[in-house]
Amino acid sequence: MSLSGKNILVTGAAKRLGREIALELAAAGANILIHYRSSKKEALSLQKEIKELAGETWLCPFDFSHQRPRLQKRIQSFVKNLPVAVDALVNNAAIYYPTPFGKITETAWDDFLTTNLKSPVLLAQEIGVQMLKRKSGSIVNIVDIAGENPFRNYLPYSISKAGLVAATKGLAKELAPHVRVNAVAPGPILEPPHGMSAALKKKVAETTLLKKFGSPSDMAQAVRFFLEADFVTGQILAVDGGKSLN
Repeated sequence: MSLSGKNILVTGAAKRLGREIALELAAAGANILIHYRSSKKEALSLQKEIKELAGETWLCPFDFSHQRPRLQKRIQSFVKNLPVAVDALVNNAAIYYPTPFGKITETAWDDFLTTNLKSPVLLAQEIGVQMLKRKSGSIVNIVDIAGENPFRNYLPYSISKAGLVAATKGLAKELAPHVRVNAVAPGPILEPPHGMSAALKKKVAETTLLKKFGSPSDMAQAVRFFLEADFVTGQILAVDGGKSLN
């Protein structure tokens, strides 16, 4: 699929990996629907940058967390009120924080499973049905290598991403043959939001075969590949410097 002129919704687009993905797709000629929850300042900055690339862009605020009831109804309303039809969806929005074993709470479970799994699947369903009617579309989910090899002290997060791996393959079947669904699984790309010491960062880099962290552009290019590759569906691509082989 050529991205030129296509309308692509990127969730969690205002910062970090989402921002890099949005800019990569805009540089390829796509129009970007910028989803954000609370990072309006960053979203406006991204919108300005995309406009400088001559792309169309719209701000689409929404809260995918479990804090409010009737999530499915709210997602249906969110999709119905989008300014344009969505040609491609990048499910990037997610939460990530440690949950040491023995101290995992039900609140944490609800937080991770709703934000990282239920919300992207419900969103993919709503938009996927529209794509099926048009017999065209592509969805890319951002998962994690933790979905295959869970991180210690991050059990609910790892399980939520494992669920999204399964959802990717299931959605590929449900939406075939007209809509392709794939996922990118990052390894060490960015430091976690809560920070990382230089010593720990070096230790993590050593766990990869390439002995280094990747860059957000590595992830963005992988997302672009999946959106453009018309004969690829149901696949999970690890962008992890070979960490998952260690």
